[in-house]
Amino acid sequence: MELRQLEYFIAVAAEMNFSRAAQQVHVVQSALSTSVSKLEKELNVELFDRSKQQIKITPAGELFREHARRVLQTARLAKDSMAVYQGELTGTVDLGSLISFGKLDVPKILGEFHQLYPFVRIKLRQSQTGSTAYLSAIADGSLDLALVSAPDRFPAGVEMQELSTEPMVFVCRPDHPLAHRDHVEICELADEDLIGFPTQFGLRRLVDDAFAAAGITAHVPYEVALEYHVAAGLVKHGLGTIFMPESEAARYPELCAVDVRPAVMWTIYLASAEPSRLAPASARLAKLLLAAADATSDSGS
Repeated sequence: MELRQLEYFIAVAAEMNFSRAAQQVHVVQSALSTSVSKLEKELNVELFDRSKQQIKITPAGELFREHARRVLQTARLAKDSMAVYQGELTGTVDLGSLISFGKLDVPKILGEFHQLYPFVRIKLRQSQTGSTAYLSAIADGSLDLALVSAPDRFPAGVEMQELSTEPMVFVCRPDHPLAHRDHVEICELADEDLIGFPTQFGLRRLVDDAFAAAGITAHVPYEVALEYHVAAGLVKHGLGTIFMPESEAARYPELCAVDVRPAVMWTIYLASAEPSRLAPASARLAKLLLAAADATSDSGS
């Protein structure tokens, strides 16, 4: 049994999809599938039920995942601990990313971190099912740090520290009837064709909850996991309107951003394991992200 086999198994267990898991660990799908199959042969159990279109982890796989996670975490901590004797910080940080970082300039922060610690490798992951999915990955040790947008839970064993918060605004074309208002009430948007994210995304939950609190339901005919520049293009060409974080809307001066009442606040958290379980490189990056968030908050106040 090799550590690489355990890594591939954990990736498949997280994604429940061999193709996405292969992308996550940067190997071709055939190599990953072969590795997992060899692991199952060695253990003489099926770790995944492949009898249906959507694979599922078996009870044996669930039990094995907990032990595999601990082995990988221990191996990584052992390796990273040697940085003290090498005189340089080394290791790998798996960071769950977002489609938008709000007021926080994450690429700049990562660039500064790379300059400070050139021997640390940063692996960015992008969830296709919303950032809340990162929380279970943090808990089981398959992810080191994650940026989480508007989480719906704060699980035990996962540190959640606020990085930034800002209002969402209603974004539309300049010829929209509400475009030049000082603000708009949520209840006035009941008939809007909204461009939104899938329901499991934090940004989508914020909007849905705001509409529900007003006693109405958001009408979202365009539900796709897209980048904001694509969403802005759809708005620009008259396909609908959208809610965006205020800082994101500022990137599109050709559109109109209108304040919303009651305010819909969007918060980003840094999720991590408890300090005792954090490798040195992950702890340093977490510290840098939090310091940058504090500086951004101070400059904006």
